[in-house]
Amino acid sequence: MQNRKRNIAIFTTLGIALVFLFLVNISMGAVNIPVGEVFDTLTGGNASKPAWDYIILSYRLPKAVTALLVGMGLSVSGLLMQTLFRNPLAGPDVLGLTSGASLGVAFVILGAGFLPGALAGFFLSPYGIVLAAIAGCFLALLAILVVAQRLRDTMAILIIGLMFSSFTGAIVGVLTYFSTAEQLQKYTFWALGSLGNLPWSTIIVLGVVVLSGLILSAFCIKPLDALLLGERYAKSLGINFKKTRFIIILSTSLLTGCITAFAGPIAFIGLVVPHIAKLAFRTSSHFTLFWATLLSGAIILLICDTFTQLPGSEFVLPINAITSIVGAPIVIWLLMRKQKGVFS
Repeated sequence: MQNRKRNIAIFTTLGIALVFLFLVNISMGAVNIPVGEVFDTLTGGNASKPAWDYIILSYRLPKAVTALLVGMGLSVSGLLMQTLFRNPLAGPDVLGLTSGASLGVAFVILGAGFLPGALAGFFLSPYGIVLAAIAGCFLALLAILVVAQRLRDTMAILIIGLMFSSFTGAIVGVLTYFSTAEQLQKYTFWALGSLGNLPWSTIIVLGVVVLSGLILSAFCIKPLDALLLGERYAKSLGINFKKTRFIIILSTSLLTGCITAFAGPIAFIGLVVPHIAKLAFRTSSHFTLFWATLLSGAIILLICDTFTQLPGSEFVLPINAITSIVGAPIVIWLLMRKQKGVFS
């Protein structure tokens, strides 16, 4: 009962923090807008300056919504990977899933010149980029799973993921060598990562795919608890392991692939956020961890995106740089805790 009250208190705090940080994220930028004005505009009123309404509704609100979707999707992907592989260092970027999605996008952006006109036009559209990224992510995850069936050593699996990242990086290097300056510029800006400049039509596509992936993930909450004790134990409890694994692969591919396609390869969120949720709630129950990871991922990416805004300046730092600056020290800290036996 005490744990339940504690969890309710933490969830309530996270919910309030999410709303507050959402408003703060929208208020920050080249033009600082008071949080109260942001709240009035989002609730149907008007800001005291007409230009603020335009900035909020046309630029900052789409970016904040994108941050919510990306944070939730990547963090839940990390939770699924860490439970499936029973490895605390598993994550979309560590296992090479982000690299697989990046390779799909690289083929589309840098290799479109080798395709016929109509086909190149489709693959350069938002739908084509998403399909290419999801296919790349799906194939990368399948390759990792095949290796995992043969190699039970978790460190070996992580090394395979790093090698896969190097392999995809080499292919991207070959593609860039034969690309035009315009294609290189487009791919470089995409690789830096960005949550802005997405029109509402693209955000709707992102939202539909991310919500589909999250709903699929929610169906795995009960089997995920059994998977913590191993494949054999899960089967003894009547869990259909192959079906559960397929759903996890599909949902992770949808989430990581679509997010990478539109926001670029964002590091550390999928790896770090599940551990923060576990430390905060002190439980291994995925019924709690799923929602805790969801909320924590959205909050942390909103914080990272807020730090990309240089106050009073038109310059915006790449989101991938901020997540790496924030995420790398946290991973080092978690590894140090592992030596004390508190890293799970």
